[in-house]
Amino acid sequence: MTVKRGGTTRDPRTYAIIGAAMEVHSALGPGFLEAVYREAFAHELTARSISHTSELEMPVFYKGRRLSTFYRVDFICYDSVLVEIKALKKLSGIEEAQLINYLKAGNHDVGLLINFGQTTLEFRRFVHTDKTKSAKSASSADDS
Repeated sequence: MTVKRGGTTRDPRTYAIIGAAMEVHSALGPGFLEAVYREAFAHELTARSISHTSELEMPVFYKGRRLSTFYRVDFICYDSVLVEIKALKKLSGIEEAQLINYLKAGNHDVGLLINFGQTTLEFRRFVHTDKTKSAKSASSADDS
């Protein structure tokens, strides 16, 4: 199922997740630590019946071998959408690279980078289109 708005097709999963993030940002505003937003976001996801797992340890592979090191993703929603939460003045290429690497390492297709640290919620949607190449930003989801 897809949502069509303004002539473009929207992913209902990311649309619902961004809506939950907007509610949290509306209630709390900027200025809290990331951990506060993470907990509030988990409550909002549950209230909206959005299936999710938080703080999931994901393996990292190098040339086909599993490394002993792992990464911890903030949320996986709907068993497939990675969500990274930030509370920064501004997102940079570092945070984007982190999410892209998580998508590649976990072999996931879609990720959201959500920043609660500004007066307006900042979010970006990423799509990993080719499993043999790096993920790329499909669009800045701020018009969702």
